[in-house]
Amino acid sequence: MNLENIKFFLFPFLLNEQNRVRWVIKEIGKIPGGKSIIDVGAGEGRFRKYSKHLKYTSQDLGQYKGDGDMIGLQMGEWDMSKIDIVSDITKIPVKNFSFDNILCTEVLEHVPYPDLAVKEISRILKKKGKLILTAPFASQTHFSPYFFSTGFSINWYKRLLVDNGLKILKIQSNGNFFDYINQELSRLPITLKKYSSLGYLPYLLYFIIIPVVMMVWFVSKFSTGSEKQLCFGYFVLATKI
Repeated sequence: MNLENIKFFLFPFLLNEQNRVRWVIKEIGKIPGGKSIIDVGAGEGRFRKYSKHLKYTSQDLGQYKGDGDMIGLQMGEWDMSKIDIVSDITKIPVKNFSFDNILCTEVLEHVPYPDLAVKEISRILKKKGKLILTAPFASQTHFSPYFFSTGFSINWYKRLLVDNGLKILKIQSNGNFFDYINQELSRLPITLKKYSSLGYLPYLLYFIIIPVVMMVWFVSKFSTGSEKQLCFGYFVLATKI
């Protein structure tokens, strides 16, 4: 077991984000220099620095401040002062076919009407333009009150994207059933501490959880298709037809 595997073994929830960020950066890097890209629901604009070869524009509703309503997982601090376009994702004030590429990562679960968001994305994307899209399949409450869906199935993408004039070029799962179980096991003590009066006692559960996580991590290496039942989410690359 190398150092990276040890990190994911002790903190399984890191695997979810690292897989996703690496995939997004890789896809952004494939875009030819000089092309335009809009990062919808950009938040703090973490992918701006990976888009220096592109004409990058960020968009966000701009309402989340970091603590939300204090329910579920929150960021604490959140800086959206550098957002280029502040608007509803379903009503972005640009002309039809404005962008060569669109990035939408971990956004749709925070939109009351994700089907309308997909429709708007299709409207502003140029013909043969690329959409880089990620969203969870299942997730805990986070960024509340701007949290409306726990996630989306592979069938949702196949239906909604096609219905809005988009062709899926590839779609892949992030993690599998066992990876997801480990993620939630690792969060158990933290969650129990937050929602109980036991103080720091829940952290003693790690003595029980760590051996279980190790066993599940080992079993996950033999998984063949468990991601069809449960996974962190999906990575989707689509084009406007």
